[in-house]
Amino acid sequence: MKNDKKILDSTAVIEDPVETSDRSFVDLSTFDNSDYNPGRGKLVRIVWYFLSLLLFESGWFPVGRFKLLLLRWFGARIGKGVVIKPHVRIKNPWRLTLGDHCWIGQNVWIDNIESVAIGNHVCISQLVYFCTGSHDHRKTTFDLVARPIVVGNGTWVGARATLLGGVDIGANVIVAAGSVVTNSVQNCEFVGGVPAKVIGKHELPSA
Repeated sequence: MKNDKKILDSTAVIEDPVETSDRSFVDLSTFDNSDYNPGRGKLVRIVWYFLSLLLFESGWFPVGRFKLLLLRWFGARIGKGVVIKPHVRIKNPWRLTLGDHCWIGQNVWIDNIESVAIGNHVCISQLVYFCTGSHDHRKTTFDLVARPIVVGNGTWVGARATLLGGVDIGANVIVAAGSVVTNSVQNCEFVGGVPAKVIGKHELPSA
């Protein structure tokens, strides 16, 4: 019996303490993003914050031309024929580029702590989220990770899609509604899903 007990003890499954631990892997009290450069001084960022609330996010100010002028004043590079619908939120206009005849739909959130560049003839549908910021979960300090987003000419990003930092979406791409784009997309691809995968090709229009 004693030998049997030794065998049982030696073959018992030992739980991995990392897998079963209920302690926090990160210590948010140690988070420090003091080395992040927002691109403008505190006063400019405060002024933009309140102007954005009043003129962009509220939806009470319908004059599109003045919105574009205001974005240019704050450093955005805006092409001709740009349309920005109500309730659009732009974190840092000085890190935004919009090409010619670009449409930004209602309730789009461009959370551009890093640069966001959108090409010509691009349609960004309602509630699309540009997420340029993330965190390094491999470090206890949960370090900030900021990466740019690029959207090529002629692309259509469907409603409620999310584009994550670091993605480069090519020209003439279609991103299906509700998709989460985690990787770069080649020209003329039709992607969809969570995470987004290639589901077809965007063919040249017949007319």
